[in-house]
Amino acid sequence: MAELSFFDKVAARAGVSPEAAQPLTQATLRTLAERISGGEAAALAGHVANELSPLLVKGTEDPEAFGYDEFLRRIADRAGIDGGAAERGARAVLQTLHRVVGHREFTNAMAQLPADIRALAEPLPHGP
Repeated sequence: MAELSFFDKVAARAGVSPEAAQPLTQATLRTLAERISGGEAAALAGHVANELSPLLVKGTEDPEAFGYDEFLRRIADRAGIDGGAAERGARAVLQTLHRVVGHREFTNAMAQLPADIRALAEPLPHGP
């Protein structure tokens, strides 16, 4: 069986089509790169497909300081979606990114984020 693309994996996690997952993924990775250091963004970029790595490259080492609401607002604006879809999509992208780049690299990058943004990368608990 052929390996599923990053977009296919995001689509499955977010419950959207692969076509809808593409702008969602692009918006999330671009916003993540703005929020973490250039070194961490570059480390993540080295582990993703060539089509995604430019989204994680930034011109400065310094991360921008913004919180959860701004993180989701930027994703929603870039992807042309509402806040709820941005939250579900960001969760799907970050969870997929974790599996693609590996635990150590992902944890290093997430350590630069506030706890509420880091929590997006955690699977939702299932009910009883």
